[in-house]
Amino acid sequence: MNRQKLNKTHFCSMCNSSFPTTLQLEIHIRNHTGEKPFCCDVCDASFIVLDALKQHVRSHHVQNLYCEVCGMAFRYKSELTRHMRSHTGEKPYPCDACGSCFKEKSDLAAHARIHSGEKPYFCEICNLSFNQKSILIQHKRTHTREKAFSCQVCGTSFAQRSTLKLHMRIHTGEKPYSCEICGTSFAQRSTLKVHMRIHTGEKPYSCEVCGASFTQRSTLKGHIRIHIGVSEVAGSLFSCKSKLTTHIQIQTGEKQHSCKTCGSSFNQKSVLIKHIRTHIGKKPFSCQVCGSSFTRKYNLMVHLRIHSGEKAYSCQVCDLSYMNKSDLNKHMKIHIVRPKK
Repeated sequence: MNRQKLNKTHFCSMCNSSFPTTLQLEIHIRNHTGEKPFCCDVCDASFIVLDALKQHVRSHHVQNLYCEVCGMAFRYKSELTRHMRSHTGEKPYPCDACGSCFKEKSDLAAHARIHSGEKPYFCEICNLSFNQKSILIQHKRTHTREKAFSCQVCGTSFAQRSTLKLHMRIHTGEKPYSCEICGTSFAQRSTLKVHMRIHTGEKPYSCEVCGASFTQRSTLKGHIRIHIGVSEVAGSLFSCKSKLTTHIQIQTGEKQHSCKTCGSSFNQKSVLIKHIRTHIGKKPFSCQVCGSSFTRKYNLMVHLRIHSGEKAYSCQVCDLSYMNKSDLNKHMKIHIVRPKK
């Protein structure tokens, strides 16, 4: 210990600290003066010692490995190797169970849990378990109702980053999925997939009753209703007897509700009430913006879209939107594939 004290022959005049060399003393004095003589040429950060500058440059600025395809720079060869798979499509990690291949070893490890049934990530609230940590994080938001991802444009929040990414395309107008045949672009891959059926003629949704095929599941569901008998409808489509009764009246053509003014008949009392307003001029539904009045609540709702700019009816093929369903129906005719003569 005495030898160490004797070796420290260079003293700081400001705090009396001692050092074995002049260089160490000079470095120490910079703590008092604030001098930082070693500056980064890229970001102007400055440091007391040269070694700190070198470490800074290695951490933030040295990117001497470049992708020959897109020019991106990387610090490490392993980073560049992983990046190149995005261009080559290489998936060097195969699953021994099913043969599926993956770009990253971590993705393969997560996939393997599908076969093993392992679910190491547990929800502390409901005790459900998951095979991926990311899925557990998303699940927990169903309990907390947390929406961690917010749109910087309109403030709308989402529980998942992927949903926010899709939402942002409303503001940016980005449509990254293009049809290779006609060039039409779409914001979502699923919409492009539906659109492609116009060109291919594919109709994957078939009616088990008559064999008719459709491009969309929703269209098939609407079609199936023409085959459903009243006895089946009672148990599947209608939640109360009155709705079933109305349905039967529509099928039989029965119209029990008559207008005393003009004699017109209707199968529903609510429709008769709306009809009577055409005789008495009653318009109970008023617009709070411009004061316009309407006989039906539905007509008011349609009118309000003029003020809000809302276009509630979207084409599932090309993403165009309309205020009225009738306008959408007219538009859909352009997508109908007509047989060539």
